[in-house]
This record gives sequence, C-alpha cells and structure tokens, in this order.
Amino acid sequence: MKSFPKPLSTTEEKSYLLQYKNGSQEARSILIERNLRLVAHIVKKYSAPDKEIDDLISIGTIGLIKAIDTFDTDKGIRLATYASRCIDNELLMMLRSGKKQSKEVYLYEPIGADKEGNEINLLDIIESVDEDIVDTLETRENIVKLKKFVQKLLTDREKEIIILRYGLEGGEEVTQREIAVRLGISRSYVSRIEKKALKKLRERFDK
Repeated sequence: MKSFPKPLSTTEEKSYLLQYKNGSQEARSILIERNLRLVAHIVKKYSAPDKEIDDLISIGTIGLIKAIDTFDTDKGIRLATYASRCIDNELLMMLRSGKKQSKEVYLYEPIGADKEGNEINLLDIIESVDEDIVDTLETRENIVKLKKFVQKLLTDREKEIIILRYGLEGGEEVTQREIAVRLGISRSYVSRIEKKALKKLRERFDK
C-alpha cells in the first residue's frame, strides 16, 4: 500500500474547508489527498483475500469525496469523524450489493482541477504521493523510543492497556470497550488509565 501524507491539523483543515466553501477546487483536492490515510485505515476492516486493496481504497475514497462535498462546518465536528461514517457507508454498500467494483472507474473520475485548470483525478493524487524517507526513519526511531518508555515508565496495568490499544507488539489495535471486557473493568476506567499513561509518555517525549 502506498504511503499517504500526514493528516491536516485542525487549523489547516478549517482553512481549506473555508477555501473550498468559497469555490477553491485546489483546496478540495488537498482535503482529499490529506485524508487518504483515513481511508486506508478504515479499509483494513474490510480487507479479505478476495478483495483487492486498491479496489477498496478507491471505493472508500468515493465516500471521502462525498463527505468533503457535503460536510457542514457548522456542525462542530471534525471532518474525519463525519468522513469515517461516509467511508464506512460506501464500503458497506459495496459489500451488500455483492457487485465487483472496477477501480478504474473511481481512480480516473475527475475530482477537481489544478492551478492551471487541468483536470485532476484520484490516480494523479495517489501517484504523486511519494514516501518521505526521512519522515519514515524518524517515525521508526520514535517507535523504538516509545516502546522503551512504555516498559520503563508505565505500571503493569498502564503498559497492558497501551500495548493493546495501539498494537505495539504487532497485534491489532483494540478499542477501549474491548479492553474493558477483556480486563473486567469499565470502559471509562480504561479511558482514565490510557490518558494517564499517554500523559507520562508525552511528558517524556517533550524533554
């Protein structure tokens, strides 16, 4: 799977949403591009041996595009929250219909235009996103540091919850509710422990 760019910050997102609301197709393309990682994350739930990952990403991206086109900034929620539902809906509709979707239809569908007015499609965006080697190495280094801090700074219970929540030992990420059931405690208690553990780790990273 290709490497996708980092998500927009809250400030950047608001700025591009405003620009798109005022008619900027370039802003729309940026909003799509910078949310492709969200599509890839959600697609993981639907991947199966008989499903091409590129097909699922292209279908999920249609849900993302619909979300961006219909998003109401006055609702007071992040675009990612709304887009997640739209992406899920698009994938579920595909699975329920049982029809084989053609990725070419979606990948070549126009989604906007560049500064010169040239038509842009999803394939243009995906193929233009190259993996940043420096960023990748920095991320790997931070993951190694994080694992060390988890072992050194956290209590056994905090350690267990953080490892499960974020799949730090190669497993799947687990929800707070699933952890609560597994450990026999309330979800709110899991949330409090997680926040406390993250605070410890964040403070150490900031030093």
